[in-house]
Amino acid sequence: MLRNWMQRITLIDIVVWTIGVAILVGVIWGSIATLSIGKYSLNTWIDLTITGLALGGIYALIALGYTLVYGILRMINFAHSEVFMSGPFTATFAASAFVALGWWNRYPLLCLLIVTLISATVSASIATLNERIAYRPLRFAPRLVPLITAIGLSFFLQYVFRGLYGSGLKGYPEMEIFQGFWMLGGIRIFKTQAAAIVGAVVMMLILYGIVQKTKLGKAMRSVSEDKEVAALMGIDVDKTISRTFAIGGAAAGLAGILYLLLFPVAHFFMGFFPGLKAFTAAVLGGIGNVPGAFLGAMLLGLVESIGPSLFLDGLGIPAPYQLKDAIAFTILVFILIFRPSGILGERLVQAKA
Repeated sequence: MLRNWMQRITLIDIVVWTIGVAILVGVIWGSIATLSIGKYSLNTWIDLTITGLALGGIYALIALGYTLVYGILRMINFAHSEVFMSGPFTATFAASAFVALGWWNRYPLLCLLIVTLISATVSASIATLNERIAYRPLRFAPRLVPLITAIGLSFFLQYVFRGLYGSGLKGYPEMEIFQGFWMLGGIRIFKTQAAAIVGAVVMMLILYGIVQKTKLGKAMRSVSEDKEVAALMGIDVDKTISRTFAIGGAAAGLAGILYLLLFPVAHFFMGFFPGLKAFTAAVLGGIGNVPGAFLGAMLLGLVESIGPSLFLDGLGIPAPYQLKDAIAFTILVFILIFRPSGILGERLVQAKA
């Protein structure tokens, strides 16, 4: 057995494992050095943890779109980052209108509800149109064709919204009810972070309930298992796939509003990095697996928030937080190399005799 294993090892395997071990040693060494210096207090680590959970919740809602589409079509919808961008970018204009009318802080919950519905509706509509126009005609094409189409569609949507809304930054007005923070047991939690965490968890539970407990969810799981058999059992495959895109798009639109609570600026390129990180989270947790997407997103958010300070500060690297994106994408590369099925494993169809 050992001989067979040794025969399968290649020079590339040795190089990859060597790099992986070197990075692991660097992470451990940097973490020990950072903690031994004592530069950061316990409250700082708690603040970073809360920030990571807020980011993770937003990534989880975006990742849901990736994982649902992959689960039902076995394709990566790289245009999903622009679906995420379209909703909140559009909603900023409604928010500005409410500010001009004087309603934004006079009726905050009503305005927030309307703005959230606009964001979710726009994102769901864009996702549904993407499926109907760009993906459905390629349903039986080789897998590379819809992948290339998704990349092209991503650029198309970016520049359509740039042409419609302009290339400048669009500020999202702050609400008075989300200003400040709460103290819970000596722990400071900003109201925007609390809203992002609670909102993301509640939305994920609702969406998970839809997938697992409703008739639509059963149809989605059936189509994911076998489209032909699902059609023979009376399920409208095209409608189910279209609704899957709509649910993923709505989740991305909801995530967009939570994202603007933390980072109140919208622009045509705002979906690129959150979309890539949500894809990383979906792969990390096990793409095609809804709980895995949530778990992977939370872990990624924590690593992105805590990692730069914990891993790099002790190594003497200046401005380590600027490398947070590099840490996220390094995780993606090594997950794809060492465990491409993710933490919880991709939900695979098992052949039955």
